[in-house]
This record gives sequence, structure tokens and C-alpha cells, in this order.
Amino acid sequence: MAAASPALAEPPDGPSGTLLSAALGELAEYFAGQRKSFTVPVDLSGTSGARRTVLSVLYDSVGFGETITYGGLAGRSGLTEDAHIPPARVVGQVMASNPIAVIVPCHRVVAGNGLGGYSGGSGTDVKQWLLIFEGALPATLDWDPSGVHRGYPANSPSAGTSSPAP
Repeated sequence: MAAASPALAEPPDGPSGTLLSAALGELAEYFAGQRKSFTVPVDLSGTSGARRTVLSVLYDSVGFGETITYGGLAGRSGLTEDAHIPPARVVGQVMASNPIAVIVPCHRVVAGNGLGGYSGGSGTDVKQWLLIFEGALPATLDWDPSGVHRGYPANSPSAGTSSPAP
């Protein structure tokens, strides 16, 4: 017997419910491959200073299928050297606390020598999946367009082991 899918709660009535419904609709279109940018308004009023600047610059300037390095985003955002924290590290901290992941695309910010970190979902696996989905990275042989999956059987090809020859 298959497990029943959990029912999704209905969005609340009023403006916040309308906005939530619009955001969920746009996210569904994005994951169906039918949307490359978002039109729902992004409210960063709960942020300030460098955090607000970096998230705004990211949202406004790094599109679907594009990437930028932490240092590149720091420069584009006007962050300057601080005696305590390098600008690229400031950007990393901002990305780790992004309140609107995917819509404000922190997954598009990468390290100069690789993916860098990712705080969403199961970490860098999700970041890599999103970048492949958007075409910013080539697909791996085990990439699954239906999403990131964990818990492959130990002897499955997706777990990185090979099957015995017949």
C-alpha cells in the first residue's frame, strides 16, 4: 500500500495569501521548466546594510543559467576590504542566511574553485542539482531531473558502485 501524500494547507486569505499563491505558482512553473525569472515582488525589508545590498544585486543581475563567484558578487555589490572579514566571505555569510532561496538565487553564487557551500535542503547536492537544471553545469550521468534523491541502495549505480558483470 502506497503512503498518502501529505495535503498542502491552503494559503491564508488576503494579500499575503495571494502573494504566497503567486510565489508557489511561479516556483511550480520554474521547476516544470516553464519559467526562468520570477515576477513576484521580493520584500527584503527585513534585511539591511550589506545583506540587503548583496541580495538585491544578486536578484537583479544574475539570471537563469548564470553563475557568479562570491568575490565577483562582492565587487558588484560594492563591498570593500574590511580588516576582519574578506568581502567574498561576507557574501558567503549572506548567502547562508538568504530568506528567499531559489527566487533570490543564492545557488548561482559559486566559489572560484568549485561549487562553494549551500545551506538549502541537503546542501551542495541541491546546489549542484539546481545549477544542472538551469544549464549552468553539465549534467552528470546520475543526474535525475525529478530532483535530488538520497538513500540509494548500496549496490546501485547511483551510489557510485558498479554491478557485477554477468
